[in-house]
Amino acid sequence: MGKPTNALAALVAAMLFLAASVAANAAEITFVLVNDIDTIEHTEERGGFARLATVVKAERAARKNVIFVHAGDSLSPSLLSGLDKGAHIVDLLNMTPPDVFVPGNHEFDFGKDVFLTRLGEMKFPKFAANLRLQDGSPVPGVSDSRLLEVDGVKIGIIGVTSADARDKSSPGDLVFEEAMKTAFAERRKLKEKGADLFVVVGHLGRGEDLALYRSGAFDLILSGDDHDLYLQYDGRTAIAESRHNARFVTAVDLDVTVSSRGNRRRVDWRPNFRIVDTASIAPDAAVAARIAEYEKRLSEELDVAIGTTAGDLDSRRAAVRSGEAAIGNLIADAMRHAVAADIALTNGGGIRGDRVYAAGTPLTRRDILSELPFANHTVLLEVSGKTVKAALEHGVSQIDEGSGRFPQVSGIRFSLDPAKPQGSRISDIVVGDAPLDLERTYRLATNDFMARGGDGYRMLKRAKPLIGPRHSGLLANDVMAYIREKGEISPKIEKRIYTP
Repeated sequence: MGKPTNALAALVAAMLFLAASVAANAAEITFVLVNDIDTIEHTEERGGFARLATVVKAERAARKNVIFVHAGDSLSPSLLSGLDKGAHIVDLLNMTPPDVFVPGNHEFDFGKDVFLTRLGEMKFPKFAANLRLQDGSPVPGVSDSRLLEVDGVKIGIIGVTSADARDKSSPGDLVFEEAMKTAFAERRKLKEKGADLFVVVGHLGRGEDLALYRSGAFDLILSGDDHDLYLQYDGRTAIAESRHNARFVTAVDLDVTVSSRGNRRRVDWRPNFRIVDTASIAPDAAVAARIAEYEKRLSEELDVAIGTTAGDLDSRRAAVRSGEAAIGNLIADAMRHAVAADIALTNGGGIRGDRVYAAGTPLTRRDILSELPFANHTVLLEVSGKTVKAALEHGVSQIDEGSGRFPQVSGIRFSLDPAKPQGSRISDIVVGDAPLDLERTYRLATNDFMARGGDGYRMLKRAKPLIGPRHSGLLANDVMAYIREKGEISPKIEKRIYTP
């Protein structure tokens, strides 16, 4: 009898040892993502800070572990931001504070000093591992990454922002290190700290998103910048981006199980994507009331008609970033008129109203400031014909991507063939009534952002300034003065940019 009893005891002991050596932690975690929410002026049935607040509060009430993520672009370019440099946006964000905020390129629109001021007013965590001061030190108040423990599961969160903010915005001497390289470096640090799950929150273009996604090194990528609703999951990595201005808010539910045996940990997880259509969401009363206070404060000054449009004006993103647009002609004509230029060139990405004005619509100061919210100045440059051609080629180089660099022009017309290679898409350039002379100099009106090389227009940075931003007027004011002088405007598409 002794041997069977000993064998049974050994078996029980082995089973108890096995059970003791395998431990498991399970967690249900919800990430709520918003990105590119930059305006409080909403006439649509979807979106806005008040509806977003309702969504976030409902998620936090319904679920135990909710991480509210903001993937950047809020301080600009709204109507009010053109006047208070984003202070009201920070106030609204503080009412429903994110758990993770990563700055986007529009956080730098008013320069480094304003960016740092707004950061100090934000009462929530900020992340950007690849953002540094000129001396290489971290930006005050901005963390690289964070390790969270949720029901025994360790989650590493990494923030990165795209280096193209150097071209798209005005970050001064802030340094942007390469996003993907930085994300991998932070992952290694978090791995050493015992992270089970790796989450990247990035304000990144789609190409950078997909590079991180295809690497397989990260579990979840939450992104902004592209303004579209985007979801992917390949069984290894999940990626999500919400529609801009909270029109659709993405929630990603993760069921995570971490089991350990000795020093080895196994992580199993699966995502569930939920798209919240904010058309069915009631605005949060407190946030809506605060927005009403801001609008009331300014409406008396802004809701003043300055003229009427005799034709339709379309400022939607697709219209101003893919071809000649009547509203682009209006703005460029006003710029050329303001500084007596031969040619005017402005970037379609600087036109931000995202709406259609029907023929006969009275145009107000609010309308123009909504379209041109960046507080840019109209400047005058002396440029060669070669520089003009290079600028136009650059402007159409990313037409397939809907890039904001797309040119809206005045005093010039040209043929565009998007099927040709970059750098050779422009032909038949005419200034006034004469072909462009590559050796001649021209007076070019543009905005000060582009004159500094913004949106990649580096060829303009080398041009001779005739009227700089210190001695020029605000672009929005130039357009308002032009409309007021005309009384009724009638811009139309007239083959300034045409496809043969």
